[in-house]
Amino acid sequence: MGFVSAAADAVVALLSLTMAVAALLFDSQVVLPRGLYPASLVDIQRWFVAEFGHYLVADPPHFFRGLVWLDLAFWPVCVANLYGILARRPWAAATSIMAGVYMLTYMSAIFGEMLGSGRTTPKLIQLYVPFALAAVTAVLRGFCSCSAQATAVASHAPTARINKVIAVALERDLEDEMDQPHYVVAVLNAKASGVTWVLLAT
Repeated sequence: MGFVSAAADAVVALLSLTMAVAALLFDSQVVLPRGLYPASLVDIQRWFVAEFGHYLVADPPHFFRGLVWLDLAFWPVCVANLYGILARRPWAAATSIMAGVYMLTYMSAIFGEMLGSGRTTPKLIQLYVPFALAAVTAVLRGFCSCSAQATAVASHAPTARINKVIAVALERDLEDEMDQPHYVVAVLNAKASGVTWVLLAT
């Protein structure tokens, strides 16, 4: 189970990293003037369009431009998700769900257009399939992490209540030279499976 969890973390982290880098360096070229980018990045974008036959990037319709703007707006979530996974933050479960749902929605629009237009190539479909699978993995990772956290909280709640120091002050007169009341405190420790009696003088 640990291997599966680590593999899912690696997949989702790689997805977030790819989305964050691609959104700033390449996807944004669809909606921003290409004069803002170095010639090398523009050349890579042109090679990508020619290599995979990505007609949406070559001649972007309005809906695709909207998806790119949404991609740029979602960039901070990708960065936060990447950090959360690497730093093992508990809120990374929520950002993983957000990243996965956003990518499932993005992929649905892309696949719907490509399969419906008849202009796509098998190579272009194969390019996006890993992203769709990674998006599903992100959603599953997020929900499984939330479930694990909820289970851990629920299992620790009774123990936390039991482990609270239960002090019962019992006034007793000790039969020794100290003729004054003392208190016996019972401390219940669930992990030690016993009761510790502590003698306190008033």
